[in-house]
Amino acid sequence: MKGLHNCLFLDRDGTINVEKHFIQDPDDLELIPGSAETIRNARELGMKVIVISNQSGVARGIMTEDDVHRVNRRLIELLDVEDAPVDAIYFCPHYSSDNTECLCRKPNTGLFEKARQEHGINLRQSIMVGDRLSDIEAGNRIGAATVLVLTGYGKTLQNNWDEKPEGIDIVAPSLYDSMTFIKEKVNEWKKSGKDVVEKSEN
Repeated sequence: MKGLHNCLFLDRDGTINVEKHFIQDPDDLELIPGSAETIRNARELGMKVIVISNQSGVARGIMTEDDVHRVNRRLIELLDVEDAPVDAIYFCPHYSSDNTECLCRKPNTGLFEKARQEHGINLRQSIMVGDRLSDIEAGNRIGAATVLVLTGYGKTLQNNWDEKPEGIDIVAPSLYDSMTFIKEKVNEWKKSGKDVVEKSEN
């Protein structure tokens, strides 16, 4: 047994930065207002902040893995200027219509497991925020709390449902607007009186 960290898992495009459909040029990256502040606040609460992103444009031949790395470096630069660094960025470059050809493409959980092992994360005392149902399903699979943001594809998704799908803890207009929920969850875990521990499966 060992002490582990709470984590704020974030999708990238449409959650932290403006969705622009397969960003290849770092200069096209634009932060969504309030996203850096939320990351900074989460870190002040003692949370790790890790980005997990599907980047199927690589498999589709729209971009290269180097393009993704360059855009990610630009994201880190923009967040650092706001004193809002992230602990890691993981991405899946693969694509299959049924998500069966790799373990890392959300809603599969391979990248979350990698983050757990490399950064000492308690997945069940973490939060997943994204703008797609694949983000929510991934969060459900790891036992995390979930937030669907209406930036990116979230608003289109909301417009097409009759009622909120199961598995979404809250719907928030943006990452910034999820901060109250994030604080409440951290306080809830603290008040539970239990150490943030999880038995290693390694």
